[in-house]
Amino acid sequence: MEEQQTPIQAAIKPGLTIGLISLAITYLAYFIDSSLLASGWFGLVSLVIMVGLIIYFGIQYRNEIGGFMAFGAAFNFSFITMVISGIVGMIGVMLLYHVVDPSLPQVLADEAFQTSLKTMERFGANPDALPPAQLEEMRKSTAGSFTVMGQIKGFGFLLIFYAIVALILAAILKKRDKSLDF
Repeated sequence: MEEQQTPIQAAIKPGLTIGLISLAITYLAYFIDSSLLASGWFGLVSLVIMVGLIIYFGIQYRNEIGGFMAFGAAFNFSFITMVISGIVGMIGVMLLYHVVDPSLPQVLADEAFQTSLKTMERFGANPDALPPAQLEEMRKSTAGSFTVMGQIKGFGFLLIFYAIVALILAAILKKRDKSLDF
């Protein structure tokens, strides 16, 4: 009799696959136009692709274990898949930022800072009214998010986001065996 994988074991391969796909998309965007990496649309498209792939792999895993999966197992599968994918992605992005193109973090930080100023203007705030020291602090903070420590801290916050998304995905992936109800 074949032994079934736990949700955590089953999440390793999809996590690596999604992480590598994410890296391929990131590097493709970098080669097309590096400013895409600072775009909100790029992040949104990446998130949609990741969620779609997790649902696909989750349904595949659910079918492998008999067609039913509890909410807890679905959460574990989704969360671990995202964590592994995130680690692979973070390592790949760090290589891009610090080995492939060390000037890229500054370019992206400037782009993100300009986007922040434009967003402030859209909401009616005048960035020119801010004290120069506050603008400089915003610029340093934005640039700091592209450093190695900034990436690690960002991943810590991403874990909270991953947990929330995993709860939603678990609700989608769970399926209980109604024949067991009495």
